Amino acid sequence: MRKQKNTFSKNFFWGASVSSHQVEGGNHNQWSVWELQNAKDLAKTACDRLGWLPNWEQIKHQAEDSNNYISGDGVKHYTNYKEDFALLKKLNLNAFRFGIEWSRLEPEEGRWNEEAFRHYHQYIRQLKKMGVEPFMNVWHWTLPTWFAEKGGFSNRKNFVYWRRFVEKIAQEYSKELNYIITINEPNVYASFGYGAGLWPPGEKNWFKALYVGYNLVSAHRICYKIFKAEKQSLQIGIAHQLANIQAKRPHNIIDQIATKWMRYIWNWWFFNRIRKFQDFVGFNYYFTDYYYYNRRDNPKVPLNDLGWYMEPEGLYPLLLRAWAHYRKPIIVTENGVADEQDTYRQWWLQETIVAMERAMSEGVQLSGYFHWSLLDNFEWAYGWWPKFGLVDVDRKNGMKRSVRASAKWYAEKVRQLRQG
Repeated sequence: MRKQKNTFSKNFFWGASVSSHQVEGGNHNQWSVWELQNAKDLAKTACDRLGWLPNWEQIKHQAEDSNNYISGDGVKHYTNYKEDFALLKKLNLNAFRFGIEWSRLEPEEGRWNEEAFRHYHQYIRQLKKMGVEPFMNVWHWTLPTWFAEKGGFSNRKNFVYWRRFVEKIAQEYSKELNYIITINEPNVYASFGYGAGLWPPGEKNWFKALYVGYNLVSAHRICYKIFKAEKQSLQIGIAHQLANIQAKRPHNIIDQIATKWMRYIWNWWFFNRIRKFQDFVGFNYYFTDYYYYNRRDNPKVPLNDLGWYMEPEGLYPLLLRAWAHYRKPIIVTENGVADEQDTYRQWWLQETIVAMERAMSEGVQLSGYFHWSLLDNFEWAYGWWPKFGLVDVDRKNGMKRSVRASAKWYAEKVRQLRQG
């Protein structure tokens, strides 16, 4: 029997992701300020917000504890990164997506923290020393408090500060890098911070949310041009969030119209405005959403710990559509599942790999896959109880790291695929 040819090339990036605020610890930014202001209220309202979850009885003691909503020491990745990189190698991964923390690098307007700059230099060099390709994410939702007080990205006058910051980091890090991700999930940030009001700054104005989204288009373009001017060979993209949006009733004209509208606004509006300012198409995938008229109506099973409907194979149609739209290499910059008991993660990974193989067999140029997350981390307004990590982190026992069974399966699968 002839051995099936490996779809994935030897140069394919098998990676994992983290973001600075979610793992580093000790950050002071607009998110950490918001946490302290809202922790008690989030704990008090936890049952109303989360009591419907199937695992509510297992998580309620954490969700109703105000300490759950404070990022605090994180998982001490800032100091323990070498240990975490050793886990990367143990998992047979050859790429790592990480964030740099603007609030560390410029804690006060116009004052650079040279120690923080040295830290990220050492961080990048350690990855390269271990044979892991670093993918640096410039901005992942957190802002220095001084920049947030000026209105952040809701004020176009603030681009002068963004430009100065990007110029500084481009000068510092471009020589050491080959890949840059500019902005993480601009659609999510604008929607939750300025439309739904669930995240800082907590505004409920959908017109302003659209304006912030428009400004983030400009922020990406600025970042792209500055890095390209510093090093032309850099490969630059974003980490947009795409959803596999489907009609609940495929032959119903109203559901079809709602679906096409949602796909354009959520998935393609931002990408269409940066199509000439990206070298690869980077996107995050977690959701397949079914629309009945103009409201979401998803199947009730299977659900992850956050109550999100899981359809990992939904990555396949998104890969096809992204390739058809832009004809540029694609990198899946985030993809994962909240699963404390490690019940679904191996299945999710298996189905995801099949979806990628299927898309590549149809001509899609897919260059990499980054699982979210390497480590259990602080999951924004949900706090600490959702567990996305390939690696379990016991925060009550000295931040002890333990590789989950699903991650061991993933490591072996990657080893096989990398060998060809």
